[in-house]
Amino acid sequence: MKVTLIGATGFVGSSILKELIARGHDVTAVARNVSKIEKTQGVHPVDADIMDSDALSKLIQGSDAVISAYNAGWSNPNIYEDYSRGAKAIQEATQQSGVKRLIVVGGAGSLLTADGTRIVDGSGFPASIKPGALAAADYYDVLKKNTALDWTLFSPAIELNDEKSRGEYRTDLDHPVLDSNSRSRLSVSDAAIAIVDELEKPQFIQKRFTAGY
Repeated sequence: MKVTLIGATGFVGSSILKELIARGHDVTAVARNVSKIEKTQGVHPVDADIMDSDALSKLIQGSDAVISAYNAGWSNPNIYEDYSRGAKAIQEATQQSGVKRLIVVGGAGSLLTADGTRIVDGSGFPASIKPGALAAADYYDVLKKNTALDWTLFSPAIELNDEKSRGEYRTDLDHPVLDSNSRSRLSVSDAAIAIVDELEKPQFIQKRFTAGY
């Protein structure tokens, strides 16, 4: 497939890029600093302003799908506003381009606890990452109203780490997938596998899903 990957050098985005390359997809890799992207066959690095939805739309045209791993930067004091604006711009650009398939990497904060409340709204949620987590959770409320795109939102496990890939995962729609120790854990490599699996064999059209061990 021809895939536009936004946020190709981030923690999740770089793993998605590796997985797309390994499976032979043709990737337009959009990033703030394209020098971080290794030049290899089938990868086309592009430095683009994702806030400019008109220009981004032209870049996306001709793709089979868009994967957004956009992150406004955890140290960004305006992360809530910037993430919200950027995510909406990417959604708008995808729709303008005529591409139907959009996969968005969200956050674990929008997943639900046993009593049905969002994790990000819990009293014990870390204050240091709450603005960014809240932005991603609130954006899910925006995305799920869209009926024009074949969208999927992926919420990672609560503990997303850089451990070696196991090549396996389990999925759920709205609640964290817990292991035998009641922990929601997944390596970023296996998160990338889950995302590219969804790209190739869609199971969650106009739905959110999460994955864990």
